[in-house]
Amino acid sequence: MPILNRELGILAFNERVLYQALDKNIPLLERLRFLAIVSSNLDEFFEVRVATIKETVSTAGFDSETAHEQLKLIAEKAQAIVSLQYKELNQSIYPALQKEGIDFFPANRWTKPLRAWAKDVFVTQLEPLLTPIALDGAHPFPRIYNKSLNFIVELKGEDSFGRKARFGVIGAPRSVPRLVAIPKRLIGKRQGLMLLTSIVQGFVDELFPGRVQGQAYQFRVTRDSDLDLDDAEITDIRDAVEDELSERHFGHPVRIEVSNDMPEEMVVFLTAQFNLTPLDVYRVDGPVNLMRLQQVPELITSAKLKFASYIASIPKVFLKRDLFAAIRRKDILLHHPYESFSPVMDFLRSAATDDKVVAIKQTIYRTGADSLLMEALLAAAKAGKEVTVVVELMARFDEQANVDWADRLERVGAHVVFGVVGLKTHAKLAQVVRRESGGLRRYSHLGTGNYHPRTAKLYEDFGLFTANEAICNDVHEVFRRLTGAGSKEALNHLWLAPTTLHANVIRAIHAETLQAKNGKPAMIAAKMNSLVETEVVEALYKASQAGVKINLIVRGVCVLRPGVKGLSENIHVRSVVGRFLEHSRIFYFHAGGKQDLYLASCDWMDRNFFRRVEVAVPILDENIKRRVLAEGLDVYLKAETGFWSMNSDGSYQRIEAKDDDLKLSAQQTLIAKYVSEA
Repeated sequence: MPILNRELGILAFNERVLYQALDKNIPLLERLRFLAIVSSNLDEFFEVRVATIKETVSTAGFDSETAHEQLKLIAEKAQAIVSLQYKELNQSIYPALQKEGIDFFPANRWTKPLRAWAKDVFVTQLEPLLTPIALDGAHPFPRIYNKSLNFIVELKGEDSFGRKARFGVIGAPRSVPRLVAIPKRLIGKRQGLMLLTSIVQGFVDELFPGRVQGQAYQFRVTRDSDLDLDDAEITDIRDAVEDELSERHFGHPVRIEVSNDMPEEMVVFLTAQFNLTPLDVYRVDGPVNLMRLQQVPELITSAKLKFASYIASIPKVFLKRDLFAAIRRKDILLHHPYESFSPVMDFLRSAATDDKVVAIKQTIYRTGADSLLMEALLAAAKAGKEVTVVVELMARFDEQANVDWADRLERVGAHVVFGVVGLKTHAKLAQVVRRESGGLRRYSHLGTGNYHPRTAKLYEDFGLFTANEAICNDVHEVFRRLTGAGSKEALNHLWLAPTTLHANVIRAIHAETLQAKNGKPAMIAAKMNSLVETEVVEALYKASQAGVKINLIVRGVCVLRPGVKGLSENIHVRSVVGRFLEHSRIFYFHAGGKQDLYLASCDWMDRNFFRRVEVAVPILDENIKRRVLAEGLDVYLKAETGFWSMNSDGSYQRIEAKDDDLKLSAQQTLIAKYVSEA
């Protein structure tokens, strides 16, 4: 059974993201933003995926030859992506910005007034925070923080104590902005920005007076940042996570980025300090962290260089005063970011102040360090309501924020639990319990995305409000199981991982296969971020061979190979990368004409099926079902432009309109639809 390499698939996805930065039809500052996104993605790829491979080699006796070959392939692919990033930045984006009156000023382009201003910034804002270290017997190579900006210089002569050192190292303080706006009085009508790197390099002589030989060169080290917890030994998951967080920024080095003009002897010296190999060295022609350039669009006011502003609509049903009455009448669907996330906020804020509400239950995976949603839960607990929050402490790179929220919630009397040891709670659930005339009544929200108001403006997701008694009972049961009670039996409607979700997906695929073998209509369509679970892939191959028509929209990694003769000829795979991050998970099965449709929190991955708590909810309302099919699947499958089609060898082909073609992508179609309805 052909299975594509997962790591190379991640890099291939980043190539598709990088294409957005190369697309001249996309506004200039948005192209720059996509460059920064690729850098952020690569950081996580090395911190987690590459780090895992290296850790496996060192601890598990993994076949070193196989691992080395895999790391070599990864390095070749990643180097090509990085090279293209900087080529696009230097040869296309920077010149285009200059034409628009936006300029960066490296030290070699400073006028006397600009140098004087930069010197003032250096002396008053930067130099007091810097610790230049001349490397000698008393000053060994410093402990370098993960992904921090650092400089290395060659030194000559002796210091005031007669000490000699060949190299000096300077770490840039994390509290100082990496980009500084230049006053208009110095550059006229143009908009000017200066990188912190340029300021340090411009005045490095001030740090090692009379000793600097040559210039200061940037370097940046990426470290293993995955938390290493032994589930069998955990007695308090919060303490365990906090202990790991204290050392996360000093994990094993996995990559080093250096200035492309850094002398080879310096590169050799640095790689030796971090126990890295030439394969781990990435020479870059520009800032070692392009993620910092994501600040540029925020500092530049020109609207024409950004995507046209889009204001998410609010469905009329939410404009009525009684939110709970509206949900009680019928299920309500929200499609973010085309529709606002504010009704979800209102749902929880109303619950916090409604005298009839007696309890609120919520899962939290990612919500951010500052969140009005979490403030609503705090307010509800302070008001004396029973508030239960399942906080996932292992939400990668959001662990500290979630620990902090857990502490604040507990201080006001909320019940805080951390799910199940060994399983991440990734399900997106909220439930409000009201005391009404007929007794207690439950209202639930189930989503495909995080309860994160900021990302809800950028991520495409669905959210369902329902007062359906059977669904709400299932949601209640999920919370019971998360807090320690409940059975392992199947729920009435929800598919729950790790107990029933995988088996139900396989069963639904097999049912379509049987339908096709019996000569009946059979169809599967699904949308997700990643498809890597091999049993599902094998089941889809068998379904294709039986004649099931299968359409998959997989934004990221897909290890399945479509269109292979005799194996997957009936499978088609698309990837959509655009202005908004495609994030919803939708599973459709023809089911003999019943058209079973599920919204889910999970992708078809091993971790989602077996190592996470996930939920898939059926869409029971026929009107909502038609809408999810239209907006979540059909618009993507019918689009004739703005997507990537996966070939049978695992490569992707960009499908786009010609310059004179007025065809719209799926995202453009949805924007136009919601704008016209507003």
